[in-house]
Amino acid sequence: MNSKTSLLFVLAIFVLLLTACSPRIYGTLQFVDADMIPIVGESPEGVVVNMINTTASLEKASHSAIVDKDGKFESGKKALTKGTHKVEASRIGYATVTRTLEMGYFTHQELHLTLQKIQEGKRKSIGGAKSDEDKIINPGEVNIQPPMM
Repeated sequence: MNSKTSLLFVLAIFVLLLTACSPRIYGTLQFVDADMIPIVGESPEGVVVNMINTTASLEKASHSAIVDKDGKFESGKKALTKGTHKVEASRIGYATVTRTLEMGYFTHQELHLTLQKIQEGKRKSIGGAKSDEDKIINPGEVNIQPPMM
C-alpha cells in the first residue's frame, strides 16, 4: 500500500470510531420504600425513562428507554445528542425522580435511579378532595382558556 492509501484507510477508521462514540445514558432503576430499603418482589420492568435534551432542536430533543426485568435501561445508539439532558422516571404510586446531565459528544453516563414508594396517607386523591383546589394534581400545568365569543 502506498502512503496515500494508508492515510485514507486510517482516516476512514477514525471516522467510523467517531460515529460509534455518540453520547449514551445507561443504568439501573430500583424501587425502594419510604425508608429507602429496596422493595423485594416488585419488578421495575416496563418503567419508561425519558431523556429530554433541553438544548437540542425539537426533532432531536426527546428519547426514551424501557427498563428491563433486571432493572436495566440504556439509550439507543445515536439517539442522544450533545447538550443538557433531563432524565426522568416515574410510576404510579412512586415519587418521580429527575436528574440533569451535561452530555458531550463522547459522554457515557451511568445512572442509578431509585423510585421511592409514596406512603398511602400522602397520596393525592381526587375522590376524597374537599375543594376544587385539592383536585388540581399538577397546578403548574393547568391552562384553562375562556370560551371564544
